[in-house]
Amino acid sequence: MHTLILSISCSVAVSVLLKLVKRYKIDVAQAIAMNYVIALLLCVLLLKPQASSLIQPSTAWWVLIMLGILLPTIFIAMAKAVEHAGIVLSDAAQRLSLIIPLLAAFFVFNENMSTTKIAGVTVAILALALLLVRKENSYQVTSKGHYSGAIINKLKPPFFLLCVWLGYGTIDILFKQMARSGTGFASSLAGSFILAGIIIWSWLLIKKTKWSITSLKFGTFLGLLNFGNIFFYIKAHQAFPDNPTLVFSAMNTGVITIGVLVGAGFFKERLNAYNIGGISCAILAIILLVPR
Repeated sequence: MHTLILSISCSVAVSVLLKLVKRYKIDVAQAIAMNYVIALLLCVLLLKPQASSLIQPSTAWWVLIMLGILLPTIFIAMAKAVEHAGIVLSDAAQRLSLIIPLLAAFFVFNENMSTTKIAGVTVAILALALLLVRKENSYQVTSKGHYSGAIINKLKPPFFLLCVWLGYGTIDILFKQMARSGTGFASSLAGSFILAGIIIWSWLLIKKTKWSITSLKFGTFLGLLNFGNIFFYIKAHQAFPDNPTLVFSAMNTGVITIGVLVGAGFFKERLNAYNIGGISCAILAIILLVPR
């Protein structure tokens, strides 16, 4: 059980670090770039990927390239979501992304959907809609510029939450597609880390980034926690090989629940009645979508 607790803790801790980005003036892109260096090193040391499995004719390189682009992009979107919408809503949106692979399985791969899964997807969509509701005070229309700025600021939280939801759901589909091509998970993970690192480091070099030691140190901790989440989640499945339902449900509901406690309790994030209803629906949806 300790591996599951560690995985949940690492996942929430990543969001906590992202919450601190603005306070400590961290360059998010630099931190995420360093994160992939650390994650790759840990992946090689602990999961021991086989490079030979990536050079097979069956390797879906287009999937790896997509992963290389999406991983850093959606990580940045997650940082923005945490900044503008908070830990609670961002973690919930990330966990609700599990319905996207289910929808893809139904509409694209023609898999059957049980009544329970249909109910779970319906509740999850309702949860997402409730999470996106923002109740703000009326705009202070002192000038056209202030009015436009108020609208943009109000749209940022739902926009980044949707990016997180769609992005992580798409990443999940891509990893499943890599598995179907016969490439092992460890090799797929290492390959995606390499491409993600190349893309974001190249982008930083092209824009002639002014490097920050603080941001790179921050990225080191981010990489440790990010990979820790993945590693301990794998270990949790290995610890409960006959009960994947426990791991799946505990991981998703645990992250949302701890995220609420940390975000609302420690960072004093304000939630409206709709958001609270959305979090409740998200937990119910996960329970309904537990693999059976």
